[in-house]
Amino acid sequence: MNYYAIIVAGGSGNRMDNSIPKQFLLLEGRPVMMHAIEVFFNCPQKPEIIIVLGKEMQKYWLNLCDKHNFTVPHILANSGPQRFDSVKSGLAQIKDDGIVAIHDAARPLVSDDVVRNSFEVALTKGNSVVGFSPVDSVRNTFPDGKTQALDRAKLKLIQTPQTFQVNQLKKAYEIDYRAEFTDDAQVMEHYGFNINIIEGNRENIKITYPEDIAIASLMIKKKRP
Repeated sequence: MNYYAIIVAGGSGNRMDNSIPKQFLLLEGRPVMMHAIEVFFNCPQKPEIIIVLGKEMQKYWLNLCDKHNFTVPHILANSGPQRFDSVKSGLAQIKDDGIVAIHDAARPLVSDDVVRNSFEVALTKGNSVVGFSPVDSVRNTFPDGKTQALDRAKLKLIQTPQTFQVNQLKKAYEIDYRAEFTDDAQVMEHYGFNINIIEGNRENIKITYPEDIAIASLMIKKKRP
């Protein structure tokens, strides 16, 4: 079986108040996305790794690889205006069928077990999407200002990786982009596939705000012997 990992790294990181995109910020001495890539590189399935990155940032990335002696083999693909376009660009680099995991470069703390399980479940069930139950109370809001409590036991907070059979995902991505397509699961669901949710690790935060770097750093230090 062929395995692939598409690391989506096209974000600009505007909410970080930093001129450097968040995936390139240093986390414990190395760029954020290097942490995520290495988890996939070290997993038992040994996927071929495709990094989707803005064309204007690719030279910068290659310089970072040299600076940090980062030698994980990978292919570069050009990102697009939307995440949808970036994933589609990454998929175009895959010529054979197999299992592909889509992961956000800004999620450096995905666990080894979650990545391995994502591939295994997608192999047997067709797809797997990482999520976990919220611990906070959740309410729906309406334009008139009213709110309504939701049953959090029935809700899942969705993360990445989101893992699928290659040919099925390519078929789903033939549709035109829609604003509601915020992740791959929504694209697949729109095409008609049921989505299998598997348990994620809560540490798998997405680096979005400046304080997230400090939180991620603390989590890494706690994992060290």
